[in-house]
Amino acid sequence: MTQPYGYPQMPDQGGYFGYPPPPPPPPPPRRTGRTVLTVALAVAAGVALGAAAGDYIPTLLHGRSTSAPSETYNLPGPPGRTAPQTPADSEGIAAKIDPTLVDINTTLGFQQAQAAGTGIVLTSNGLVLTNNHVINGATSISAVDIGNGKTYQASVVGYDRSHDIAVIQLQNASDLTTAPIGSSANVAQGDQILAIGNAGGVGGAPSVSAGTVTGLNQSITASSEDGTSEQLTGLIQVAADVQPGDSGGPLVNADGQVIGVDTAASQGFQMDRDGQPTGGGQGFAIPIDQAMAIEKQIAGHQASATVHIGDSALLGVTVQPAVAGRGRRAQSVNGAVVAGVLPGSPAQAAGIGQGDVVTSVNGQAVDSPNTLTTLLTQFHPGDRVSVGVLSAEGQQTVTVELAKGPAQ
Repeated sequence: MTQPYGYPQMPDQGGYFGYPPPPPPPPPPRRTGRTVLTVALAVAAGVALGAAAGDYIPTLLHGRSTSAPSETYNLPGPPGRTAPQTPADSEGIAAKIDPTLVDINTTLGFQQAQAAGTGIVLTSNGLVLTNNHVINGATSISAVDIGNGKTYQASVVGYDRSHDIAVIQLQNASDLTTAPIGSSANVAQGDQILAIGNAGGVGGAPSVSAGTVTGLNQSITASSEDGTSEQLTGLIQVAADVQPGDSGGPLVNADGQVIGVDTAASQGFQMDRDGQPTGGGQGFAIPIDQAMAIEKQIAGHQASATVHIGDSALLGVTVQPAVAGRGRRAQSVNGAVVAGVLPGSPAQAAGIGQGDVVTSVNGQAVDSPNTLTTLLTQFHPGDRVSVGVLSAEGQQTVTVELAKGPAQ
């Protein structure tokens, strides 16, 4: 099953809006590559892709790993499938790109876990582009610059959950090698590419996966067990062996220019509409033109309905979809049921308790946990918001001062 790249939520435990639910006493933290997410593939009009959903399993290269990492299943390819083509100077291209990357390492304090991903250096003083899901839920972030080998602490400048883009700032960085940013405007099917990144989250020399562009304007939907979901659109699809940990890494063309940000993959194989294999694993990348437009907005501290600038806000409740009826007659209804409250959180201070139903935020209706996530993303620590709550005593509105939460 899945978790989205927004606020982490689980069906039985819910998910704290700002913090993941605290686990039982854990073993010492263990570090793995980033956990992947299963996503549903929506085929863009006019692009021939797999005819059957069972042909392959697309997954988001998610930026979270827990103390019990999930498994990724690789489907066997059909006999005689062809390997992706390779740009003529793959080694030369990689040698130029590697020093412009960082390995991003995050601590997910309330999950007692560590995880890793990739970032693209945009400025010599350490402005880095990555996926939002790479830093989602992190209570601390550090990055190892491949160019100079130094480790830097990092802070989140801003993020866009709806497009899975984030920008982080490396602290006290200078004289870093910056990436050669190209354009995705003229990318075409059949173009040769390289996907470069921190595959497996192991650090060290970046991995290189060669392939070709197999589709444009693709859409994927990441859905969680609790019914929340996010959709990414306009993606570049490639036949390449993209792996967990490559999240946030560059998709590079044959001229050595960054044309996309790797974000999702299927580790199986895909058939075209004539039943013929199209190659190995399929990857998905955010076009660099789209990513850089969002980066410009974030770097300019221009908040919007989708772009959040600065620290994230914490309410501190665990939520589930509101359901009426039981068994086969159970139906989702408006609201988000509070399954738990983080001790010492703003929600607890406001008297919100387990079993209450959150129905609104600042007068805007909450019809699902996903809507609650979206509404709370607009706020910052210290903001005072009114929360509509339906409890055993009836409908009431409480005022909550939001606290500082982890990256979202």
